[in-house]
Amino acid sequence: MERQHEYVLRSVEERNVKLVRLWFTDVVGQLKSVAISPVELETAFDEGVQFDGSAIDGFSRIQESDVLARPDASTFEILPWSDAGTTARMFCDIQSPDGSPFDGDPRHVLRRNLNQALSTGYSFFVAPEMEFFYFANGDPTRKPEPIDSGSYFDLTTSDVASDLRRRTLSVLETMGVPVEYSFHEDSPSQHEIDLRYTDALTMADQIMTFRLVVRELAMEQGHFASFMPKPLEGVQGSGMHLHLSLFKDDENVFHPTQADLSGPGEPPVLSDVGRKFMAGLLTHAREITAMTNQLVNSYKRLVVGYEAPVWISWAKNNRSALVRVPVTKPEKPSSTRIEFRSPDPACNPYLAFAAILAAGRAGIEGDYELPDEVPQNLFEMTPEETEKIGVRPLPRSLAEALDEMENSKLVFDCLGEHIFEWFLRNKRSEWNSYKTHVSQWELERYYSAW
Repeated sequence: MERQHEYVLRSVEERNVKLVRLWFTDVVGQLKSVAISPVELETAFDEGVQFDGSAIDGFSRIQESDVLARPDASTFEILPWSDAGTTARMFCDIQSPDGSPFDGDPRHVLRRNLNQALSTGYSFFVAPEMEFFYFANGDPTRKPEPIDSGSYFDLTTSDVASDLRRRTLSVLETMGVPVEYSFHEDSPSQHEIDLRYTDALTMADQIMTFRLVVRELAMEQGHFASFMPKPLEGVQGSGMHLHLSLFKDDENVFHPTQADLSGPGEPPVLSDVGRKFMAGLLTHAREITAMTNQLVNSYKRLVVGYEAPVWISWAKNNRSALVRVPVTKPEKPSSTRIEFRSPDPACNPYLAFAAILAAGRAGIEGDYELPDEVPQNLFEMTPEETEKIGVRPLPRSLAEALDEMENSKLVFDCLGEHIFEWFLRNKRSEWNSYKTHVSQWELERYYSAW
C-alpha cells in the first residue's frame, strides 16, 4: 500500500496534476465526487477526507452524519478530457469516523461479499456488455431524438455516432478500461461496448468510469448519452448482459474437470461448481432483480417481444433464456462462463455484483440442483406453455421485485441492514410516485373517450 501511495504522489508531481477528484457512489449508483488539492493528498491517504454523509442518498442520518472518504491508490488515473490532463481521480472506500467500513458504502458491500467468497478460495470475475443510446439532447421534456438510424452491426463510416464511439474507445483505453468489442446495436442510435473481463470490484469501478466517459464525450460534441433501460417506444431497450465466472488458484472452476467429463451421457458444458452457481442464480433470480433492475423503467425493457429475458431458465445457446452458457473454445478453458441477461446498465454495479455472487454462492454451498435446460424459444411461447414446462417469470414491475427482495434473507445478508432498508424505502417511494403520475398515453386513450 505504501508503494502505491508513493507512486500516486510521484505521478501527481511529475504530471503536474492540479486537482484530485475522489469518487464514490451513493446507494442507487450515482457517482459522487470530492475534489482536493494535491497538497492534501498525503493526508487523505493517512486520515481520509471527512464529509457530511447525511447529504448523500442512503448514507448517514443527521445525528450520525460524519464519514470519511479513503482513496484507493490502485485506482489512480488521469482524466484525459479535463483541463489538459491536469485532473486525476481515485475511487474511495467510505469509512466511519473510527476507521471501520461504513455500512452504507456500496463498494464496501461488494468487497465484503468478495472477501467471503475468497475465504472459500473463490475469486469472482465479470465481463459486461454495455448498451446505451446517443441522443441529440438531454432535455427530458422533449422526446428523445436519435442521432443515427443504424441497426445491428451496421458499418457507418462518417456519422457522428461512429466518431463518438471511436473517441470513447480511445479514452477508455487511456484510463485503463480495456475494451473487447464495439458495434452498433439493433435500435436506432443504440450502441454496445463490451469490456474485457476482470475481477468484480475492478469491473464495478470500470463501469462507473465507463458511464461517465461515455456521457462526457457525448457532451463534448453537443449530444447526450443515456443508460436508461427503455428510452424509446417500439424498439429494444438497453441491457447489461454479464459474463460471469469463478476462479480458484488461477483456474476457472466453471470449466468441466476430467471427473465431470467422465460421467454418462453428453459431456457437461459446466463443472459441478458452475452448475450449482447457475442453479443458485436461477433459484434466487426473482429476489435479486431489484438490484439488477432498479428503475420503474427497467421493467418496460423486460417484456415479451423485445429480445429481453422474461422467463427464469437456462440454455446452452438460446438467447431467450435468462442464463446462457456460451460456447467455449476447446483451447481456452479460462473462457468458460455463464451469461446473465436480465441486468440493465442503470443498476448500481457494486450492489448488483454482490447480489449475483451471493445467489451463486448459495447454490454452491447449498448444493442446489440445476433444473433441466429449456432449449425452446421462449420469446414465442405463451404464458400457459411456459407454465406447463415449469418456467417462472421474472418480476413484471419494480413493485413486484421489491416484494421479492423484502422477503429475501439472502439479499438482507448480502446488503446488510443499512442498505437493505434504505433501498426498499427509496424504491417504494419511487414506485408510489410513478403510480400517481398521469401519463400522456393515458390522456390520449381516456381523456376524450370517457
